[in-house]
Amino acid sequence: MKRLTLFPLVASLVVSGALAQTTSRNPHEWHMRATDAPVRISEHVWEYKGNPNIAIIVGARAAMVVDTGMGPKYGAMAAGFAAKLAPGKRLYLTTTHFHPEHAAGDSGFPANTLLIRNDVQQAQVEHDGMAMVKFFMDKSAENRDLLKDVKFRTPDVTFHTEARVDLGGGVTVRLLWLGPAHTEGDELIFVDPDATLVSGDVVQNKTIPIIFTQIGKGGTPSTWIKVVDKLEALHAKHVVPDHSEPGDGSLVVAERDLLDEIRSAALVARKNNMPAEKAGADISAKLKQEHPDWFSTDVSDFVKKVYQDPDTSLM
Repeated sequence: MKRLTLFPLVASLVVSGALAQTTSRNPHEWHMRATDAPVRISEHVWEYKGNPNIAIIVGARAAMVVDTGMGPKYGAMAAGFAAKLAPGKRLYLTTTHFHPEHAAGDSGFPANTLLIRNDVQQAQVEHDGMAMVKFFMDKSAENRDLLKDVKFRTPDVTFHTEARVDLGGGVTVRLLWLGPAHTEGDELIFVDPDATLVSGDVVQNKTIPIIFTQIGKGGTPSTWIKVVDKLEALHAKHVVPDHSEPGDGSLVVAERDLLDEIRSAALVARKNNMPAEKAGADISAKLKQEHPDWFSTDVSDFVKKVYQDPDTSLM
């Protein structure tokens, strides 16, 4: 496995408006089918809806798939989608974070697929990946079947904060690690010249932020806000979240506003010595009243994370 820490080096490895969400559909019950048709997000980016949504970026000589689906079966399906969109072209794969529906299908891709991950995410794969697979397998018989043969591939390339991949024809993909948010190793994908952001679980559409710490490390409310602040500077025109509907660049601002709203309310409650459980219930009820069409507005765990957050720089 090659390890890269400076973004220009990955390029040397290259051979040679969507609508906002309008329903409260459970994003964790979406399943891809081999017959699914893609949604075109921008000139070079397509989305296949699933759990998670799969993004495929197509250049003149290569294509990149972002995320794998839940296990090798869905990984092979995602690779098949890429083969239809970009027949005969070099195939790259990257993953937004180490959770099974995002990364545990990598073995379903052809052996000559070039896999790239940031090194923080890869450390989570190595340390906590199989524990997360077991965690998901224990949730349902369907998950057990989908994940029973999981063996994570070793990436061909890792990078530290940024990598660039030239897919040809002026299509450059920037892979970014901007800090911890939903997980410690969240990766963001930005496509030039489309100004399309594949945002993983970091920016969603009408979906509550979750810092996952049951297995492996996540970020804090403060680090998540800092990541989104950096994303705002990219001026994305299109956003493809992992577990909700695509939208335009306003989703980044909306995510920042939502995070700040929850965090500010929780900090006021903490200052007033309100128990975290009470604050979480009150803030969740307020959000449900404001957003009755959302699938869930339960921010109890996020509010607890605010109470525990050691970083007060944004107070």
